[in-house]
Amino acid sequence: MSEEITLRSHPFQGTWTLFDKDMKGWYKSYASLFIALVQPVVWLALYGKAINYGAIFSSGAFNVPGLNLSKQVLDSLGAEFLTSTFGTSDYFSFLTTGMLAFIVLFGTVFSGINLVFERRGGFLSKVITTPVSRSVIVSSKVLSAVVKSLVQAGMLLLIGVLLGMQLSHLSFLGIIETFAALSLLAIGMASAFMMTALRTTNWQLQLAIMNFISLPLLFASNALFPIKFMPVWMQYVARANPMSYAADAARQLLLGSQGMVSLQVDFAVLLGFAVALLVIGSVLSQRFLSR
Repeated sequence: MSEEITLRSHPFQGTWTLFDKDMKGWYKSYASLFIALVQPVVWLALYGKAINYGAIFSSGAFNVPGLNLSKQVLDSLGAEFLTSTFGTSDYFSFLTTGMLAFIVLFGTVFSGINLVFERRGGFLSKVITTPVSRSVIVSSKVLSAVVKSLVQAGMLLLIGVLLGMQLSHLSFLGIIETFAALSLLAIGMASAFMMTALRTTNWQLQLAIMNFISLPLLFASNALFPIKFMPVWMQYVARANPMSYAADAARQLLLGSQGMVSLQVDFAVLLGFAVALLVIGSVLSQRFLSR
């Protein structure tokens, strides 16, 4: 059945129409919505709780024969070691805030492949023949990817709190600012993945590109491990990775941790990344987006 959709020449009307179409396709697909909402639970419940550095560096780890220290002192040593390493005595909290950046990355990778499927299904050809600007097609896809990824990030944060994330520094303003940082990351990432799909009709190639980009971005960041303990060459890569700045901002705002840079620098880098990629994506869409 062909899909009927009316687009106005005004950019905001066109953006909203295409955005609404994408969102309806998402939340009306109950299987996709269920997976999107449950996935954060799986990540934190399995991966987050399986890697328990708190247990590794408890009193048992420092209980060396001949070292006559009380359990309280040994536990204090373990907590100090964790704090000096991760900025918090609880690695699960460190991981949860880092996973917020990762879940945004994962939520935006599909923005490009949706464009590929719309081209293959003929819907894109119909949109291009309307008066709406081609940059509006990109902006609507980016906007829907941002909303979807933030919904997942909200679920992940809620599950993290329920599973034991530290709450001593958690505040409403900190949550709002964290999601502002995540929004900037999502805009830049969605725009980047959209650019990879402007010309291709091969969904398998797009999937390969997604995997090729997303995993290196995850592991070459501070989402799972502090940058200062990485090899020197990887530290430069991680500091050029926008995910590192989103995770760093989340840790400063939600955990009160000392950041790798100031919070202002985190937001400045993320804002520059979002604006640059969105502008480049819009320009390239005008030139390369075709039927």
